[in-house]
Formats: sequence, C-alpha cells, structure tokens
Amino acid sequence: MPTVVDFGTLPELFENVVAHYAGSDHPALRYKDKATKEWTDVTHDALAEDVRAFAGFLYAQGVRKGDRVALLSENRPEWAVTDLAVQMLGAVTVALYTTVPASQVAYILQDSGATALVVSTGLQLRKADKAHEECPELQTVVSMAEPRKVREALPLTTWEDALTAGARAYEANRAEIEALRDGVTPDDLAVLIYTSGTTGNPKGVMLTHRALCTNAQAAHTALDIFESDIHLSFLPLSHAFERTCGYTAMLAGGTTIAYAESIDAVSKNLPEVRPTVLISVPRVFEKVYATIQKSVSEGSLLKKGIFSWAVDTGRAVADRQRAGKTVGPILRGQNALAQRLVFSALHEKLGGRIRYAVSGGAALPREIGEFFEAAGLPLVEGYGLTETAPILAANPVEAPIYGTVGHVFPGVTVAIRDLHSGHILGQITGTEEDPPDLTTGAGEILAKGPNIMEGYWKRPGETEEVFDADGWFRTGDVGRFEGGYLRITDRIKHMIVSRGGKNIYPGPIEEQFVTNPLIEQMMIVGEGRPYLTALVVPADDALRTELKAGGHAGAALDGEQARALFEGIFRDYSKGVASHEKIRDFRLILEPFSVENELLTPTMKPKRKAIEVRYAALVEGMYEGA
Repeated sequence: MPTVVDFGTLPELFENVVAHYAGSDHPALRYKDKATKEWTDVTHDALAEDVRAFAGFLYAQGVRKGDRVALLSENRPEWAVTDLAVQMLGAVTVALYTTVPASQVAYILQDSGATALVVSTGLQLRKADKAHEECPELQTVVSMAEPRKVREALPLTTWEDALTAGARAYEANRAEIEALRDGVTPDDLAVLIYTSGTTGNPKGVMLTHRALCTNAQAAHTALDIFESDIHLSFLPLSHAFERTCGYTAMLAGGTTIAYAESIDAVSKNLPEVRPTVLISVPRVFEKVYATIQKSVSEGSLLKKGIFSWAVDTGRAVADRQRAGKTVGPILRGQNALAQRLVFSALHEKLGGRIRYAVSGGAALPREIGEFFEAAGLPLVEGYGLTETAPILAANPVEAPIYGTVGHVFPGVTVAIRDLHSGHILGQITGTEEDPPDLTTGAGEILAKGPNIMEGYWKRPGETEEVFDADGWFRTGDVGRFEGGYLRITDRIKHMIVSRGGKNIYPGPIEEQFVTNPLIEQMMIVGEGRPYLTALVVPADDALRTELKAGGHAGAALDGEQARALFEGIFRDYSKGVASHEKIRDFRLILEPFSVENELLTPTMKPKRKAIEVRYAALVEGMYEGA
C-alpha cells in the first residue's frame, strides 16, 4: 500500500511528508535544467529549504494570514515552492493561467486584492509591469526571469534575491512563521481559483484547506498511486485538476512530480521521464488516437487487418477482465502478440511504463477510452468542477465503463434532480465500498460534501444562485445514474432550443465526430434556428492526404473537393438520427479554435458564444432563406 501521512491542512501535508523523507534522496520534484539539458531531482529536504526561505521572504514583505499572493507561472518547481510557502503563512494562493492577457491579470489582481505577485518568464513579467499601473496596492513582484525593460516604479525582486533574503528572514522570525503555519485550520481559505469562463470576467472560486485535502484523500483511495510512481505534470497548475493531482501525489508517499518543459514538449518529455501515471485532458488522447488512425488508414490492407485484429483481441481481454472472468491461455497468447506487434510503439511513445491514465476536464469519447483499454492502457475518466475542488466522480481502474464518469468519490454526495418537477430522482454518497446499483432518469447533477467551494469571491449574489435552499451545489450539468455509474449528458447552458421547440444537447453530437480523422474541431449551432448546422475546423494533414488520394492534390482545404468529403461525413451521420438532430449545413474554418485567439478557455473548452460571434457571417449564411 502507498505511504499515507495524516493531515487536515496543506501545511500539515507538506511538513509531514518532509519529515517522512528527511535525509532521503527520494525526489519530490524533477525538472529539466535549461543549461545542462539534464533532468534534475529536487529532494524533499531541498524543497523544504526553499519553501521556508520563500515563506520568510513573504513574511518580511508583510504577508500574513488571509492575504492574497498571486502566481503567474508555468508548471515548474518554483510554482510548488511559492504555493507551499503561501500556505505556510496561512495566506491564499491566487494562481493565474499564463495565457491570460495583461488586462485580465490586472483584473484578477484588483479583484483578489493581491499584494504580492510571482511571475516566471519575461513575457509574464511584462504583463505584471502593465498590470501594476492599474494595481497600486501591489507591493511586491518577484521574477524568476532576468528583469529587462520594466519600469523603475515596479517593486521588483529576483527569485534568487528573494530566497537569499528570505532564508535570513525565516531564521529571524521562525517562531512567528511557525505559529502562523500551526494556526492554519481546515476551514481557512487556501486558494482562489479564477474560473476561465466562456463569457465575461472570471470569478474567484474560494476553496478551503478542507476542500482540497479531502478531495486529495478521496482521490488517493480511488486510485492506486504509490511512492514509486512518477507523474509528468503538464496541465496548468492554475487549474484545480492538476493542483489536486499534485497534492494527491504528495500524500501518496512521495510520488515524484516531473514538470514538463512545456505543453508543446510533452511528446518529447514522455520517453525521457517515463512516467507511470499519465493525467491529461481528452484532447491529448484524441490527438494520439487520430495520429494512430491516420497511420493505419494510409497503410496496406495487411496492416489494417492486423490492427483491427489487435484491437478486437485487446477488447476481448478487457471485457473478460472487467467481468471478473479468467483470460484463457489462447486469448492471453493472442493478446501478448497483439501488444508486441501493434501497441508496443504506442507504449514506448508514452514512456513505456504507464500503468493507467486519467482523463478529466471534458467528456472523453467512449471509442477512445475503449481503444486505449484494448491497447493495454486503462484510461480512467473523472468528472468535477473547479467549484468542487474538483473531483466528484471517477471510474475505477479495474472496472471502467466508458461513456460514464464512474463512481461518486468517497465522502461526496451526488444527486440527480428532475429538470421539470424539481424532485430528487436519486442520490449516492460515495464510499470505499461498492456503490449502490442505482439507475435514474436524467436531470441536473447536484453535489454536497466537504470539497464544495465556500462561494465566489466578493460575489454573494452569484454564490446564492448556485446553491439551492437545501444546500445542494448546482453543477449546471445534466446526467443520470446507470447501475451506480454517473453518466454526463451536457451542460444545461449549452442546451440548444430549436425554433421548433426541441431541446438538443450539442455535446453528445459533437463527440460522435471527435474520432473522425478529418475533423480537428467542431461546434454545433442551432439556438432559435430551424435546424442544426456546424462550424468545422478540418485536420489539415489528414485532409490533404485524403484529397491527394482522391486525385485532388493541392486543392484548397475549404474548397469544393474538401467540402464534398465533409458532406459525405454529415450525410452518413444524419441517416441514423432524429430529424431535429440532423446537421443540415456546415462551414469549414481553417483557423483552429485556440486559447490565443480567445476561442478556447485555458482548459481547452470552446467558448461557444465567442465562436458564434466571430463567425456570425458564416452562421447566418447557413440559414439564408430558412
């Protein structure tokens, strides 16, 4: 079993883990040194030394219990040092996505009332410089990068100078700092996480130590994570999902956290780090799957046949194992051959040691989950929101049901409430034992538990809107229980009401196209319209290959020949669905939806309203004369 330390607050978690590994060379963190290009380990002792030094620096700057300290940085050891130092003082970490513009940095600093800001690169420092002009209350800025071209008025300190001065300050004020650390309670506010939001300004979600700690503890009971495991961290730490994964790794007995060089370097870092647990969002798994499908489609008939046989064999093994049945010697031998001939390359690209992967943040298409399971890599889908710290449910590694988000987490209660009558259709309180075999109709997903947020920072009205009179947190998601497993349908606010009065959830429709190798991204349109249409971003390379194969090499990716291919895709889809779910028209868009063009949130979710506004002319063109 994994090593577990007792704790009720984040400072307790850290101090107990550090005490457990005192004097050990077991790495807490790992990063790639930019100078040597070598992966470098950080022991628990070394991490503790930096955390205490930075806590000393912040203390000397006047940071005390309840004060807010903002953090604008990519995943790296300094991120963890800053967060843990802030927690040691009983202060509140306000982590920002590195993709946000300077104007939003200024808004969050003003809204949170942060008095200190820690930044990573020169780009983030320039944002801080611009934001400071609108945030005179910002008293301290610490830069991990060499300061260049910033205003003299910026109250700037380098990271190295902060640690040096902080080490002295910690020794001079040790008793006071440790008193702050020991005075932190589970009900104290630990972090403000600003939701990425699809419209308007982001809201600060208030999460306590209890919320974060109990969610990490529940994750630890639901997933097998051990001291020997290595987690490659590349999802933004400013998001609750990756942050809780980090705390879970810490309490699991020192699971080593290796920080990817960047999101773009993940494919290179995977075989270097060779992680044993992979935590990601569906988009990463979708891209891996699309690449494999493209390679197979371009291969010979023999290659296609072997691939199909290997997938069928892997699925047969997974089905028997999930049902608790023995895999016979013949099937076991066939699967070993399939793994060696077909799937070994996939495992090597992912480092060759992954025991299982976790997908969260958005819906995982069932086909992709089943493929990875067949390939010998169980893919566990979970579900939650920033407001729930964040995990509410997850599939068990040994018995996942793809298309669902699994069992309710221990200590959390999830209910389904009918959208029309308002009656509770059923509820489950998660335990470490088998969940009840409950099946319900669909309705809004509600939640209660120690992991639920305290509310939105300085927004009592909006806080009141998401909690009902009985204290249930309204997730805004629609779902149902199926034999104790939770299935998500879509977001209530995404529901399309057609001109004919039909209620249509676009998510399940869009998911049917995610695995098509010609489609990179897609969004359904139809609110108040007579029929559904789609905005489609084609997969450039796959589309070029398909056009070439059809004798149209060099044809425009949004031209007549390309359009003919997609007309066939939508025609095939529409044959088997209800009339109001048919996609009657579409437009091809060559610029992908991205965080940079503000059409995706930092967690890679489409900003539906922004996309429809950006492409309003194209949308209107699909309804001319309707």
